[in-house]
Amino acid sequence: MKCIVNERPEIDEKLIKPFRDMEDVLSLSCVVGDAMERDNVMRHDMKPKAADKKIIGPAITVKLTAGDIVDCLRVFEIAKPGDVIVIDAFGETETSIWGGLMSGIARNAGVAGAVIDGSCRDTDEARMMDFPITAKVCGPRAAHTAYSGRKEPIEINVPVCCGGLVVNPGDLIVADEIGVAVVPYEKLAEVYPVAREQADREIATREEILKGAGVEELLAKFGRI
Repeated sequence: MKCIVNERPEIDEKLIKPFRDMEDVLSLSCVVGDAMERDNVMRHDMKPKAADKKIIGPAITVKLTAGDIVDCLRVFEIAKPGDVIVIDAFGETETSIWGGLMSGIARNAGVAGAVIDGSCRDTDEARMMDFPITAKVCGPRAAHTAYSGRKEPIEINVPVCCGGLVVNPGDLIVADEIGVAVVPYEKLAEVYPVAREQADREIATREEILKGAGVEELLAKFGRI
């Protein structure tokens, strides 16, 4: 069985923290996606299934095998506090590869959340523990690992496909109730000031709208809506 477990990439927290500080920004996935000119946004069906909170952090990636979905417990050998576990389960909808016990382990490890191109389960348990999961679907059928004991094949910290995007280890994940945006690690310093400027402009525009401003006034002041 193929098993590849690569080390966690070196990640400069100074590049990640400014995005974490934007947690209170409304529609953050939209703001970050717009800052990349509508690029690097996952499919619309990648939605929150558990706790109502944003997921912001660098990706630790997991690649499973189509038709042979196993548990990915080995990822906890690699993940550090603040990381986001991103799982390529080939969009499998009938076998869940993340459950309540894994949510508990992840929470205890300080993991910021899980993003799964596939199915999760035990979402009520994850919600109780305030652990956020974004996934394609949720359903009750478990992976076979609990019965077979087999934990391979699995690849950790390799490029994966999740939500229609290639995600590399260390890329920044920004997930909220709307969807998921992914900032390539090498573009973090470039994307942040654009996202911050857009967020600030939207905050100012929103304040003017709440005061009763109309389209012409807003366009004259901000140049766009």
